[in-house]
Amino acid sequence: MTPDALAWIDRFGAHLGGERRLSPHTRDNYLRELAALASWCDTQRIDEWRKLDAQHLRLFAARSHAGGLAPRSVQRRLSAVRSFMRFLLREKVVRDNPGLDVRAPKSKRRLPRTLDADQMGKLLDFPGDDPLAVRDRAFMELLYSSGLRLAELCGLALVDLDVGDRTVRVTGKGGKTRILPVGSRALEALRAWLAVRATYAPAAGAALFVGREGRPVAPRTIQARVARRAREQGLPMHVHPHLFRHSFASHLLESSQDLRGVQELLGHADIATTQVYTHLDFQHLARIYDLSHPRARKK
Repeated sequence: MTPDALAWIDRFGAHLGGERRLSPHTRDNYLRELAALASWCDTQRIDEWRKLDAQHLRLFAARSHAGGLAPRSVQRRLSAVRSFMRFLLREKVVRDNPGLDVRAPKSKRRLPRTLDADQMGKLLDFPGDDPLAVRDRAFMELLYSSGLRLAELCGLALVDLDVGDRTVRVTGKGGKTRILPVGSRALEALRAWLAVRATYAPAAGAALFVGREGRPVAPRTIQARVARRAREQGLPMHVHPHLFRHSFASHLLESSQDLRGVQELLGHADIATTQVYTHLDFQHLARIYDLSHPRARKK
């Protein structure tokens, strides 16, 4: 690739951070995939983006898969390429988007793991009334009550929580804001945390969840605390913060059957992302059928 061609990758990175307001982590993932594409183009003697066509990208995807990249990873790689080519098309660097008709190899759909209601109840019912236990209980209850992503939880400021209105304002992917309800158990746990939070962070404008030194609690700390609480409560699997979000969506869909409503609460841009939980719901119903129906039970 020529230096001018490679410079467009840097401009695309600025576009992702500035216009699309993606996180640095997501932007770096995009740029890593495009660096792989640029390196592959060099092996094919392709020195300008306008010379790249759909057949080239099919070969790029096939070589990526043959080199050990899983189908889902190839999908992410092609998604980055399509976004990049769409940007180049807007900037009139290319005449079309060759990635539109290129598909990655199909992968087996992996359903997210969840905790059932009893397991979630056991996890949240851990003992302790010291400040850190009160804090852990508050953020774990909020994760389950409102289905937050880990980054969303860590990004909460004190002013984002409206105790009187029983809501929390969350900034999700792409800087999009949504207002979520907070359940009564979570609200009770949050009130308990707010009563002791001032001993760590007296500043009203600080993060909602802080550590001993008053700084915002880090994602890795939350991951470690959740895993520790699960071990202490005797749960037989690795528990991580996103498991609360999966369980929230699955339990809500089981009881409400409102796919669009769950989509809004989760902040999914595409309802297809939410539809994975309908498969979890079907598995739940299938288990009930196998256990209950006279013609399903084994003799």
